[in-house]
Amino acid sequence: MKLAIAAIGKPGRGPEAELADDYARRATLAGRPLGLGPLELIDLEPRKSGKGPEADLLLAAAEGAHLIACDERGKAYSSRAFAEHIATLRDQGERKLVFVIGGADGLDARVRDVARSTLAFGPQTWPHALARAMLAEQVYRAVTIMAGSPYHRD
Repeated sequence: MKLAIAAIGKPGRGPEAELADDYARRATLAGRPLGLGPLELIDLEPRKSGKGPEADLLLAAAEGAHLIACDERGKAYSSRAFAEHIATLRDQGERKLVFVIGGADGLDARVRDVARSTLAFGPQTWPHALARAMLAEQVYRAVTIMAGSPYHRD
């Protein structure tokens, strides 16, 4: 199952972008034997501002995929439960899983309506570049949990 994180905005070249890239690379390498990956990071820049144009880009990036909306009102998973969710989707035959992160004003209702799952990092608001890095790390962690690696400790 291919994996992607589609996010509105460009993370720049700061430490958050490097961290997200590093975890995406690790998830890709560790996920191959498990039928997961690559983990692609997709940065989307709308030509017009607002939730509508952002939603169009996010929905296009997730076309044909199981879309998971990252939203503060979403479901909070433990790392192990998150790994189980991804494994279940893979085992059910999903071919692509796309996590979407909205712009500064959050996700358009259309994206939340189309999403087949939701994910929250808690009630706090996180900078987009940091949210991408945190999500990439959690995907990597999920892959290592599925592989039985000692990276995750309960």
